[in-house]
Amino acid sequence: MKANFIQISAIVGATAVGIGAFGAHGLEPILEANGRLETFETAVKYHFYHALAMFAVAIWYDLQPERKILRKAMWSFLIGILIFSGSLYVLSLSGITWLGAITPLGGVAFILGWLFLFWAGKKQGI
Repeated sequence: MKANFIQISAIVGATAVGIGAFGAHGLEPILEANGRLETFETAVKYHFYHALAMFAVAIWYDLQPERKILRKAMWSFLIGILIFSGSLYVLSLSGITWLGAITPLGGVAFILGWLFLFWAGKKQGI
């Protein structure tokens, strides 16, 4: 069964909006008390940027499903969001600073996703 990447990207985008709004309105006192408002905003920005990238890739994949490497880009972006943004969300709310050590792994996943896109644009029929 083929994953419906358009629906996945829509859910990921909706969560970015929801988390961002909740952070701005419901969590702001906690984030300010922890000194992590900017960290939380960074997590939301990267979450949203990559949700939009996932949506674009999902459309491309629907048009050219033979480009299997686009699946790798999608999963890399999703893993990046979960690790990068997720670790920053938890760090911002909990103050658990060791989570900052895993955040770069999410950044690596983002970079891999963009490199997979580069490769998909370079090669025919992957």
